Amino acid sequence: MIRNVTCEDAERIAEIYNHYILNTVITFEEICLTPEEMCQRIIKLEDLNLPWIVIEQDHQVVGYAYAGVFRERAAYRYTAEASVYLDHQVTGGGFGTQLFTELLNRLEQTSIHTLIGGIALPNAASVALHEKFGLKKVAEIPQVGFKFDRWIDVGYWQKIIK
Repeated sequence: MIRNVTCEDAERIAEIYNHYILNTVITFEEICLTPEEMCQRIIKLEDLNLPWIVIEQDHQVVGYAYAGVFRERAAYRYTAEASVYLDHQVTGGGFGTQLFTELLNRLEQTSIHTLIGGIALPNAASVALHEKFGLKKVAEIPQVGFKFDRWIDVGYWQKIIK
């Protein structure tokens, strides 16, 4: 089941996300988030009318997706950045595809014109997910992040929604 996020989901979302903070370079954050911090992020996107959704299995959140602000400057207001995170124990089960499908459907009902996906490289699964939905690679910036004592490249994928 896919539904809108609420702050009641913040603890579970933080659990999912904190795994990636502690164990991967998928996110460039290095300090785990509290449920309160996650709730504040949820509220910020709700206030901007950007979608944030969760997917449940057996009444437990196993993943989430949202469209976040791409850049803060006013002229970027019609561009959003997609993020999809799954509980690391359920990857490869189709949840990412379901979330991305619903996220795109919801974005088509907004004023968002362009969707960006930023991916720490290498990450074949995330690249495949973005390309499955028609996002095309438009840039790669070498050695732009530093985590776990190594430099990380970031690629950007883009799709014009409307």
